[in-house]
This record gives sequence, C-alpha cells and structure tokens, in this order.
Amino acid sequence: MSDFVIIPDTSCDLIRPLRERFGIDDYISGLVYFPDGHCEKSDLDWDKYDPKWFYESMSDKKSLYKTALAPTGDIIEIFERNLKAGKDILCITLSSALSGTYQTCEMVKNKLSEQYPERKIICIDSMRYSTALSILVIEAAIKRSEGFTLEQTAQHIEQNKHRVHQMGAMDDLFFLCKTGRISNFKAFFGTLVGINPMADFNRQGLAQVIGKQKGKKAAFDATIKYMHKTVINPGEQIMFVAHSNRLAAAEMLRDMIIKEFSPREVIINDVGMSCGASIGPGLCAAFYQGEEISENMEKETAIMQEIIANQK
Repeated sequence: MSDFVIIPDTSCDLIRPLRERFGIDDYISGLVYFPDGHCEKSDLDWDKYDPKWFYESMSDKKSLYKTALAPTGDIIEIFERNLKAGKDILCITLSSALSGTYQTCEMVKNKLSEQYPERKIICIDSMRYSTALSILVIEAAIKRSEGFTLEQTAQHIEQNKHRVHQMGAMDDLFFLCKTGRISNFKAFFGTLVGINPMADFNRQGLAQVIGKQKGKKAAFDATIKYMHKTVINPGEQIMFVAHSNRLAAAEMLRDMIIKEFSPREVIINDVGMSCGASIGPGLCAAFYQGEEISENMEKETAIMQEIIANQK
C-alpha cells in the first residue's frame, strides 16, 4: 500500500465502521451552529446526537441549523500530525461551490509544504458533497490499496469526480427554499401536493433539478430508469442510498437497485449533520458512478424529460 493518508471533511458522511473498513484515519470537522446559538464540531459518527432526533428537531421549520468550515488551526493540526508521522496527504473536500474548505486546505498546504519540503500534499475539490463525496473517498482508498501512488490516485479522482451521480426523491422542499434553490411559494406548493424534484450534480459542483415527479413511487421508478441510462459497470460498484430521516424509503430504493443492477454492495447511510443542516429531512437518493456529466447537463436533462414523458 502506498504510504499516504486520505483526509476528507465531515461532509463525506462516512461513519466510523466505513472509515475503519477503508483505512480513513483522519478527517476535518466542520462546525454546526445549533438553533439556540451554540456551536459544535459536526458529529460525523452520531455519537452525541441521533440522526432521527436531529432531523425531527427541524420539523417545526423554525429550529434551523447553520454550518461553517473548520477553523484553519484545526486543519493545520491534522495535516501536520500526519506529515510529522512521515505520511503524504491526499485531502478530498466538499464542493467549493458550497464551502471555502478547499481553498483553506490549499492555503494550509502551501504553508506546510515550505516547512515539510520532503512531504507531498495534494488537495482535491471534489465538486461533490455528502454521499457523493463518500464514493470518491472510498474510490481513492481502493486505488491506494491496489498500489496506486499519491499522484496516480489524485489523478484518478480528478478524472472521475464528474462521473459520480445522485438521483432520488426529496419530499420536503422547505430547506431547499431556505438555501435559495427554489422559491418560497414553490416550496410550499410542492410539499403540499407531493412533488419531488429530481436532481443530479452539475459540473459547477451543485445539485441541479432536471425534472420533477409526483409521489415516491413515480420518483423511484424514474430514478431506476435514469440509472439505467447513466450507470457504468453497476455490478462492480459499491453504491449508496442516502436519506435524511427516510429509512423505510431508503430500504425500498435499495431493494429496487439490487433487483435491477446487482451491484457489488449497496450501503444505506444517513446524511450527516454537515450537509443535513442545509438539506433538511426528506431526502432519499441513490449515489453511483456512471457516464461523465455533460456540459450544462443537456444530456441528463434530456434523459429525465424522456423518462417523465413516457411515464405519463
């Protein structure tokens, strides 16, 4: 195994058993501001808070959480601890479209590279977040276990980050409205009549709505059809189904994916605090690797619109 560490941030949603399984020994903890105003490090492992409690605490639409990137000093401490141990570093952060974590890590890299010229640090802007970042971190760990060098692993992730897709259902649009992604009226109206926006990642590092479905069944049927059109080598993949307090729906979607694609593994996970604070309750989506996302999402939008038209 190549002698470098892989360091994600807490938006990766990789809980302790998965980090141990894939040899992820360190991570950067973002901050979460609670509704009462106090601040804590994001609880990646849900040691202190239960995810069901966390998402149900938002149900009144008044108890809102905010997030902030990790203090620069914390990043320096994490990097320096590994450099002193003789380890090179591959740091993979959430999308720079949502956070300044990548830029801060680059700044820390430049500072520490002068102090530790014999060591190597590579930082990657994943252009993804939440469980999509999980897939990239695991992919990096697999390549490392196969003997890829730091540079080879980084190049592989850079070349493949726009191949990580998401698709699923979001049945509570209030928090999308709060983050400016949908108008207040549409958020209320959509939730009222059961509209689920169908979104995938664009090349700017954000989730982009490319269609909508009414009802969970129609949304999941569309998800499976969309996956058929975009997935590559599903039988070789570790796929994820991520949810924010929608476990029953996640189990349903997982079973549909197993039946249709027979992947190597499908892991159900909770959306972590770092991303869940903005996403809110109601998400249930599949995450997988497939065709590279097109410019302006023209191809993906056309696929989804065809699926929707054929369902009517």
